[in-house]
Amino acid sequence: MIRETAPAKVNLVLHVGPRRADGLHELCSLFASIELADEVTVEPAEADEVVCPGVAGPNLADAAIDAFRAAAGELPRLRVTIDKRIPVAAGLGGGSADAAALLRAANRIAGGPLTNDELRAIGAGVGADVPSQVEPRHALVTGAGERVEPVELPEMALVLVPAQPGLATAAVYAEADRIPSTRPHLDPEAVRALAAAPLTALARGMENDLEAAALSLRPELTRTLAALDEAGALAARISGSGPTAFGVFADVPEAEAAAAQIDDALVAPLRGNRT
Repeated sequence: MIRETAPAKVNLVLHVGPRRADGLHELCSLFASIELADEVTVEPAEADEVVCPGVAGPNLADAAIDAFRAAAGELPRLRVTIDKRIPVAAGLGGGSADAAALLRAANRIAGGPLTNDELRAIGAGVGADVPSQVEPRHALVTGAGERVEPVELPEMALVLVPAQPGLATAAVYAEADRIPSTRPHLDPEAVRALAAAPLTALARGMENDLEAAALSLRPELTRTLAALDEAGALAARISGSGPTAFGVFADVPEAEAAAAQIDDALVAPLRGNRT
């Protein structure tokens, strides 16, 4: 039996570029890896099975098993149990984190035949956020999610405000194309420099090109962003495709004081800088 932690991520910056020939959009995003995490348990079984209490329907972990087996060959049938703590369809990459954790576990069970780069290549075929979660860390993510560059971030703490129901990523991207809220060119150098800036400068530069689309689909989220601003956030944004809103604070005590003012808010410290 293997247990893997599957941390959530928050998009501190998400720039969305043109749609590529394969139908995916070019991205440039700054990911913060946070302490909020699912727990994934993997063990050999008589048949493949993914058990995720409270979450119905297909799971990216199923696709990860098939993709690993197609790439690496020998792998016993697996029972995967996911203790779900990351909200579903929330823009926090929970499903992708679970799939990446499954790839790590499958590789260990198979005797470690694949490198992390090879696991990221497999993950790119499973979901855009999976490659960045093969080695969960703060990262600059480009391409359609397949290029991952570790970065360090200044100390900070986040306040997350999840919302129900979740938002389908495909629906948010379709709305972003309709508005449109994407951009013709991406500048990874500018985002890389922003990651190295002091927290106040980084907070001023936080942008999410999918935020307008998420707010178009869920206008009530503007009230959540306003509540985070009123609680003293250095920046308040939607993470990824939403609908989770987050606020940036200098440290955990400030974040805890702000979270106490907002219904359903929770404090999410960043995981230690990992490169």
